[in-house]
Amino acid sequence: MTTLTEADALDGLRDALGLLKDREQVAQRLLDSSAKHSFDPDKELDWDAPFEEGKWFWPPELVSLYDTPLWKRMSEEQRILLSRHEAAALASLGIWFEIILMQLLVRHIYDKAATSAHVRYALTEIEDECRHSRMFARLISHGGTPWYPVSRAHQHLGRLFKTISTTPGSFTATLLGEEVLDWMQRLTFPDERVQPLIRGVTRIHVVEEARHVRYAREELRRQMVTAPKWSQEFTRITSGEFARVFSVAFVNPEVYTNVGLDKREALAQVRASGHRREVMQTGSKRLTDFLDDIGVLRGAGRRLWKSSGLLA
Repeated sequence: MTTLTEADALDGLRDALGLLKDREQVAQRLLDSSAKHSFDPDKELDWDAPFEEGKWFWPPELVSLYDTPLWKRMSEEQRILLSRHEAAALASLGIWFEIILMQLLVRHIYDKAATSAHVRYALTEIEDECRHSRMFARLISHGGTPWYPVSRAHQHLGRLFKTISTTPGSFTATLLGEEVLDWMQRLTFPDERVQPLIRGVTRIHVVEEARHVRYAREELRRQMVTAPKWSQEFTRITSGEFARVFSVAFVNPEVYTNVGLDKREALAQVRASGHRREVMQTGSKRLTDFLDDIGVLRGAGRRLWKSSGLLA
């Protein structure tokens, strides 16, 4: 009797992007890359160097209030202070998201062969995410800002999502959390207006997250072809709802209070800002194009994505 391998089962299967790749080959390449290009932030970054006077903590064009009437009334010092607090808020959001992601990855590999390259890479990614969360936490403490947790409602929604999420839903949420921030960080680490420590943190994150994105994209492509129809449809709905949560959580309103601004006025101007809407949609475009190609952005799910503001 001939044993059917996974490669045989996938032979000829394709989506809008073409033939599906062999899971083990993809994972092995990612393991090889991890062995060559992984970093210890505690050793790679100069945590003792003081922040440089007049430098930003996030590119000004990516700060939520950029180009609003309120921004135009703020002093340069207050704008830089806002960038400092928004960088801390995004690092806090990143920790929240990566803790969810680690739990989703553990669930994903729970009943899979521990000796497979696919599982070994998932464990490697979990190790990466542990380092990233520690790096973000150290950055927040070093910057002298508060930790900015997501709202209690979003904490409960995150707890529910990681409990009920299907495998394709988990990888869709993974990409949502990784790709928008990745786009922003790719603009940040080469920007000489930004503090060297921030640039170092974002450089490490971009290099290592590139592997995580590849792993999630390949697995999601596979799942949207092989998962049951109900699971595919559930993924469309839950990913749309998670996009709505993510778009709101991306701006923590407490940053405005902590830099001396009126929170309600600031939030209203962010919501009305054409520049901010363009930033979020541009940052999401590579992801939404991919999700559209593989069949995630359909029906009610697509309408939820549009209502999130991340899809034009």
